[in-house]
Amino acid sequence: MNSPKQLSLAVTLDDQATFSNFYAPRGTPQHLASLVLQDEGQQFAFLAGAEGSGLSHLLQAACQRTALGRNAGAVYLPLSELGDYSPQDILEGLESATLVCLDDLQLVAHRPDWQEPLFNFFNRCREAGTKLVMAAHGVPDELDVLLPDLLSRLKSGVILQMLQYKNDDQRRLLQHRASMRGLYLSNEVAVFLLNRLPRDSRGLMTALEKLDGASLQEQRRLTLPFVKDILGL
Repeated sequence: MNSPKQLSLAVTLDDQATFSNFYAPRGTPQHLASLVLQDEGQQFAFLAGAEGSGLSHLLQAACQRTALGRNAGAVYLPLSELGDYSPQDILEGLESATLVCLDDLQLVAHRPDWQEPLFNFFNRCREAGTKLVMAAHGVPDELDVLLPDLLSRLKSGVILQMLQYKNDDQRRLLQHRASMRGLYLSNEVAVFLLNRLPRDSRGLMTALEKLDGASLQEQRRLTLPFVKDILGL
């Protein structure tokens, strides 16, 4: 479910981005982040990590859970897709939402025209009791924020730095997501995909979705020859 604000900005959620299919082994920052985002008592959280560490999945999962639960009105805003909008266009009135998730903050945090709008928006969310989650490819001190008061706000809540998935973790992540689709992905096939495809999670999930559709249509298991044929590898 999208809010009117999301619809006006042409942003949609990935239905596959949920907490239930997020690969987060116990004890990892990813696991802790999933708990923090589901904690209704936590008003502000900042997630940092490299591309492919699960930031976008976590933010969208938080919005899916809120939108489908008893607190409607969650807003997910990937700033990488909203370059044609001004900060005023994007942030105006968002404090009326129950949850706002700002993704890709590293793209705007250093820009002079975003400093005061972000600072004022943060204050409006705090006054309204709106839960705010931000994610960036770096912790606040690494974002070249110009306004000291804004930097202070960004550091005022829980800050979690996601670890990059290592080879075995990426293989298990791929197998976990395949299992959620009812597919069996052998170690051999999973390692082959990781060696032949870009390691970012979005690309891997796109490939998995294509394999899922082909497997269902042709009633075939995900053998190595079948995977090579479908993906042209």
